[in-house]
Amino acid sequence: MPPSRQALLERLTGRGQDGREVIQRRLAMAREDMSHYIEADYLVINKVFDTALGELEAIIRSRRLLIAAQEQRQATLLQELLSETPIR
Repeated sequence: MPPSRQALLERLTGRGQDGREVIQRRLAMAREDMSHYIEADYLVINKVFDTALGELEAIIRSRRLLIAAQEQRQATLLQELLSETPIR
């Protein structure tokens, strides 16, 4: 999410690629998209790029560590650790 409506407008107009009507349409589409934020699991505000990037990286790392993902990747290790076979 942008940090403010003004910031979003400045980002869209700062590109110098679109006319007023296109920018208005893109703002309306952005508002519609942003209205669905509650459907997401995470909310990142892109006020400072490096901060937002770090937050996105943390989300990706945490998703990779979910049980379902780790069970597949670490199946052999989990089987070994949970085995009742005596260690030699």
